[in-house]
Amino acid sequence: MEKRVFLIVLDSFGIGAEPDAAAFGDEGTNTLGAIAKHPNFNCPNLKKLGLFNIDGVTAGEKDAAPTGSFARLQEQSMGKDTTIGHWEIAGVVSPKPLPTFPDGFPDSLIHEFEEKTGHKVLCNKPYSGTQVLKDYGEQAMREDALIVYTSADSVFQVAANEELVPVHELYRYCEIAREMLKGEYGVGRVIARPFLGHTADTFYRTTNRHDLSLKPPRKTMLDLLKDAGRDVIAVGKIFDIFDGEGVTEKIKTTGNTNGIAFTKALQTRDFEGLAFVNLVDFDMLYGHRRDVAGYAAAATEFDKFLADFIPGMREGDILMVTADHGCDPSYTKTTDHTREYVPYLICGKGIKPGVDLGTKLCFGTIAQTICDYLGVDASTLDGKSVLGDILA
Repeated sequence: MEKRVFLIVLDSFGIGAEPDAAAFGDEGTNTLGAIAKHPNFNCPNLKKLGLFNIDGVTAGEKDAAPTGSFARLQEQSMGKDTTIGHWEIAGVVSPKPLPTFPDGFPDSLIHEFEEKTGHKVLCNKPYSGTQVLKDYGEQAMREDALIVYTSADSVFQVAANEELVPVHELYRYCEIAREMLKGEYGVGRVIARPFLGHTADTFYRTTNRHDLSLKPPRKTMLDLLKDAGRDVIAVGKIFDIFDGEGVTEKIKTTGNTNGIAFTKALQTRDFEGLAFVNLVDFDMLYGHRRDVAGYAAAATEFDKFLADFIPGMREGDILMVTADHGCDPSYTKTTDHTREYVPYLICGKGIKPGVDLGTKLCFGTIAQTICDYLGVDASTLDGKSVLGDILA
């Protein structure tokens, strides 16, 4: 029997503040709680899997007979960003947070970047990705400059207008930055943020975003699966997050709708191993922009996909749905990620329905369970498998 795992990360789909949320400035946050009350939210299939039966979830209505097994996962790493969250999902806990730059990057580093790229740098401080275009976009075009900005996350973001700086050139500049940003300046991601438009009112970010991540500090689930001869198909920004490590096939997407379509297409293909999917719009378009209505609608779109996907699952298929952190769209103190528990929903023909796994420490529970199912030794990874509890 062909064994396939479809692991889908709903980027930032948190389900309530973790015990240490106050230390991250995120006390009382709850992404699911914020969207479940909105009229755009209609998720009967997530409900049926057991989303509202999960430990601590007070939103929605519990299902009397969930078809999936379910757990609440608590992050063990010291961070709430995409890179650290995905590394932990893949079995690698980060005991130290990646460096952040609330006052911008050192002048010496920016000067070196200017010299190496031949472009002046504007901004150099934490900023909203859409607002930074309104405030600096016209000046950047006049002066042939690059806009460099960061956020509460460990990121070095470079924005440029595609008509003045071709996308391949912007990618090259980001590779220069990635080479520079190591050690104490080793941010989790360098992100190319190309945009188009001619005035502050018309600027918009294109879909040519590109992330250059730090390599994980040691082998992850992806490496172990690849080394064991399994397929590791990366859909969306998974390839970028792991800097390609352990990936056997890369599928680039333009957003949730596109990522969902690719995942459905993968269901019809023969492979043995893991399809690892990230649906980025929850975070990028709705979480950070504090758009409750948009976030709720995106959840509904995903739920409709489940209605189509689950009946088409093969005998050896397992579907897992989770998240990498929170980004509560109703939380207005900041526009950053929020320190939250994440859901872990598991279903398939060989999975027991209705198993309440409670709360598990470490997102690495996912990596261990996947490796266990696919017959790959994961003793070097963090977390503990729950396969014995859920396998029918």
